[in-house]
Amino acid sequence: MSKVFVSNIKDREQVNTVFLVKEKIMAMAKNGKPYMTLHLMDKSGDIEGRIWDNVDLISGQFEKDDFVAIRSKASVYLGKMQLIINDLAKVADADVRLTDFLPEADRDMEGMLSELALLVASCSDENLAKLLSAFFDDPSFMSLYRNAPAAKGMHHVYLGGLLEHSLAVARLTEHIALQYPGVNRDILVTGALLHDVGKVREMSYLRSFDYTDEGKLLGHITIGVEMIQERIAGIAGFPNELAMLLKHMILSHHGQYEFGSPKRPKTVEATILNYLDDLDSKINGIRTHIRKEPANHTRWTAYHRLYDRYFYKETYLPEEERQDTDADYVTASQEREDLPSVKEAERKGFHNSPFDKLQNKNLDLF
Repeated sequence: MSKVFVSNIKDREQVNTVFLVKEKIMAMAKNGKPYMTLHLMDKSGDIEGRIWDNVDLISGQFEKDDFVAIRSKASVYLGKMQLIINDLAKVADADVRLTDFLPEADRDMEGMLSELALLVASCSDENLAKLLSAFFDDPSFMSLYRNAPAAKGMHHVYLGGLLEHSLAVARLTEHIALQYPGVNRDILVTGALLHDVGKVREMSYLRSFDYTDEGKLLGHITIGVEMIQERIAGIAGFPNELAMLLKHMILSHHGQYEFGSPKRPKTVEATILNYLDDLDSKINGIRTHIRKEPANHTRWTAYHRLYDRYFYKETYLPEEERQDTDADYVTASQEREDLPSVKEAERKGFHNSPFDKLQNKNLDLF
């Protein structure tokens, strides 16, 4: 059975292929008959599947996080593609290629790691530089940080998503630091790179993306502050006030209590981090929603429940400017090697670099 990816499924098409079971939900129809809803995924996205017949028999054949071969028909219902499943069988792990099923960041991993190394090296504050090195020079930590998704369902929901998101927020903080004299650039970049560090333990991502028991009980903000304090304790002479200010940024980066933030931002740097984290998360979430749209002729997306709105898909960019911004990311990574540090740039009035233009372009799109 050849692999058919979610992104290639078309309405009324017969779909016989293998998926990873992300969720398995039993329910009862109004007529009292049981049915099953499955959230199926591969690296290109996820799709809902419905089983209406022989539900009890089929349910005993597989569990969540299993690979299953299905025979089904695609159908668009309320603007959303779904699969009506007629038959299903569990597939052994040895018979699938895991890389077909876990989504990965479009950005090149080596390019992202190079950008991370440049950001760490650019930190002139000796104590913050030691803290960053304590994390990013640790191979066991990096094996988690480089692979973790940034979330389960809202944004950057793919392997490498945490690293991609953290780098994007760090790039934005550099841009903002140039606009506001007196802002502590080094603590901003450090906060950007570490604000979601707790997600390496909050999330499980060997199969479908989910939360660990620690993640459900403590959450990534609490875990992250604990991880930072553990590393700070190993750095002799780390200033107490600097540690307090950095941990405040982590504790407050969700902005409001109702969004899971134990504290609200009470420093300029914490406020900047809160807004830039939210900005990058929302842009990625909106772009992902648009990219998952079925091939149709409408200019509007399907309704997005989380954002409580539809999105207009057109940007009115000239055709020559309609290019994949992921290619720009790679170019930016290469160009960073030739750029002076932010402090040096500020001193020299270096405000029109290719990196600055990229930042402006990405921000202007939204």
